[in-house]
Amino acid sequence: MVGQTICGRYRIIRQIGKGGFGVTFLAEDTQRPGNPQCVVKQFKPQSDDAYTLHHAKRFFDQEAQMLEVLGNYDQIPRLLAHCEQNQEFYIVQEYIKGQDLNQEVFSGRQLSEPEVIKLLKEILEVLAFVHQQGVIHRDLKPSNIMRRELDGKIVLIDFGAVKQIATQIANAQGHTNFTVAVGTPGYVPSEQAKGKPTLSSDIYAVGVICIQALTGMNSNPRHGGLPTDSKTGEIIWRDRAKVSPKLANIIDKMVRDHFSQRYQSADEALQAVRSLSSKSPPKKVWVGVGIVAALIPLIIWFGYQFWNVKPTKPKPNFSANTYSDYGVEIKYPENWTRQDEPVKFGDEVTKFIPSSDKPSNACPLEIVVNVSELSQGFSLKGYKESVENKIKNIIPDTQIADESTSATTLSNYKAYKLSYRRQEQQCRLKVMEIGTVRGGKAYYVTYTAEVTQYDKYLADVEQMIKSFQILDVKESK
Repeated sequence: MVGQTICGRYRIIRQIGKGGFGVTFLAEDTQRPGNPQCVVKQFKPQSDDAYTLHHAKRFFDQEAQMLEVLGNYDQIPRLLAHCEQNQEFYIVQEYIKGQDLNQEVFSGRQLSEPEVIKLLKEILEVLAFVHQQGVIHRDLKPSNIMRRELDGKIVLIDFGAVKQIATQIANAQGHTNFTVAVGTPGYVPSEQAKGKPTLSSDIYAVGVICIQALTGMNSNPRHGGLPTDSKTGEIIWRDRAKVSPKLANIIDKMVRDHFSQRYQSADEALQAVRSLSSKSPPKKVWVGVGIVAALIPLIIWFGYQFWNVKPTKPKPNFSANTYSDYGVEIKYPENWTRQDEPVKFGDEVTKFIPSSDKPSNACPLEIVVNVSELSQGFSLKGYKESVENKIKNIIPDTQIADESTSATTLSNYKAYKLSYRRQEQQCRLKVMEIGTVRGGKAYYVTYTAEVTQYDKYLADVEQMIKSFQILDVKESK
């Protein structure tokens, strides 16, 4: 790989890391003055069949979208590019010059309580932004937390994205027993080891880092790991450090064995840490607060009276787009964007996403039009059953709702309508699929959105589905 150019501009200098899911390289940008350095992460799917590549591309694009959102924060590396080259996928990110926390946590001396409190705040402030986007880092450890040379600020690097892509592809292929514990032993709590991480899994990892900083103990199981209580499973560490009960209680809650007993987000943990140095406000302040609190109902009432006028939302104009090669046409709102991929994978014809007000949490929100050539003759009922079986193979625990009625149609043909939910990383998604079978082909439209956003876009989606037309279908005899 050394000397090769990725994404048309990033020349590989040397390999700087390798894992079971990919390789990381240091590279230089050949199209910017001074050829600044950057980091290139390579992921190669284990199989090159069309089905795997289709899912690899979809998951890869979603991960890149997530990194794009996170990279807008100053203390997370910016996403510079992502591309596919020779059936391999690459993510290019900003290179952070500095040293990782191994230099501080394992410096040969135990950090003091004030130093650990400061470090905790620094890490949690960045992690709070990550969690606000609904994203789990999955691989927090000292080597993935940098102290930037430029300004001394903490930067979180190496999100568990590439490993997560591999996990998702395996699940999409129906390998439901295939579980990848994304993360590093010693920093991974039990639920994450089972492939079911939560936001509090990151909190656990940060708590372990604090214990290491205070005690000098190594959490790596190969080096003995952290001692635990045989009855409760909780980490035993207080006897190794000089620390106040208040800070010790916070750290204990961060590393609870069961995720439900931990802080549920970085923001919640951050508030607890900040409370260590907060002081009670003067009584005069509370008098003022009381007056303001008493006035709030009055302010709300006046606001309701004078501003309770809800502007009517104008209906967007719809534009028609015809796909002659597939014999279909669909209209879409002007506030949505059409995404036609130059290389098609699987059954996908085109995709639509909201243009402007799409939520920034990196969860999928899309409408996909699909046309599938059927290798055998299917009735509508038979095809619907095959779709249900495929969904159950990929997501065994999901409940599929058959919403088909006698009035369900697609392009004026009798159709099926299914809905179900699935979990994709931090995203709780609801999926609706409506389809029909004509002339030896299956025509179907899927709408995918985060559960809390699903109804917001449903009116536009229903109009798009209503506009969908199958052109010049000849029934096979």
